[in-house]
Amino acid sequence: MDIRNSVAVVTGAGSGIGRAVSLELARRGAKMLALVDLSDQAVETAKCVDAISPTIAQTFRGDVTDGGFRKSVFDAVCDQFGPPRICVPAAGIARDAIAVKVNKETGECEIYPEELFRTVVEVDMIAPVYWGLEMLARIAKSRFERGLKRWAAEEAVQGVVVFIGSISSVGIKGQVAYSASKAGLEGAAATLTKEANYFGVRYGVIHPGFTDTPMVRALGEEYIRKNILPGTQLGRLIRPEEIADAICFMISNSAVTGELWADAGWHPSAA
Repeated sequence: MDIRNSVAVVTGAGSGIGRAVSLELARRGAKMLALVDLSDQAVETAKCVDAISPTIAQTFRGDVTDGGFRKSVFDAVCDQFGPPRICVPAAGIARDAIAVKVNKETGECEIYPEELFRTVVEVDMIAPVYWGLEMLARIAKSRFERGLKRWAAEEAVQGVVVFIGSISSVGIKGQVAYSASKAGLEGAAATLTKEANYFGVRYGVIHPGFTDTPMVRALGEEYIRKNILPGTQLGRLIRPEEIADAICFMISNSAVTGELWADAGWHPSAA
């Protein structure tokens, strides 16, 4: 899969890994980037793209869990540039809390709110899966309209979807919803890569370790210093640019399948 002259859709493009991979795709010669974010921060990403590359960057502001918004983004891109060939649905949230804890004053047990669990799963698992499915559907339709059926090895790879997993997928205390969502992406990618091969589309999951993003910084400097850095071989947070480079490696090297762990040697404790 050649990133040069490709059309890509990136969600969560306003900050963190989404922003970093958008810029890296531009540096590698992508033709067009659809930068999706809930905030206006994607506009700043687009300005940076303009400064480093002739890549066309268009921004789309909206809720990634909204199916109508998702379809409108793909409609706009397809109308101008044809079906995207790269999709990196990087938008995500974390709403951390212990699953069950006892209120010391009342003696009652407090359970992690079901509504919050559903919100995290919607954003971190269901939405990425459906952004990837939307691209697959557009590629499948394009092939059908051109009279093409099962993809053949003689053809170029038709598309790549990279989900943003996490080291949390193996289980981290206080992240029952986040960990479940990231583990769910593994199963979705494993299934979809078998189905999507019919159309020449690959699926993969990258599992970043603790990366220098607003989500991780929100944990607080003291928590990072005491609980994260001692178990990281790098002795620092991973840079978003390092994850972006790994994502582009997954996109461009067709022999790379399944899951890629970019954890800088950090692993959760057993207790």
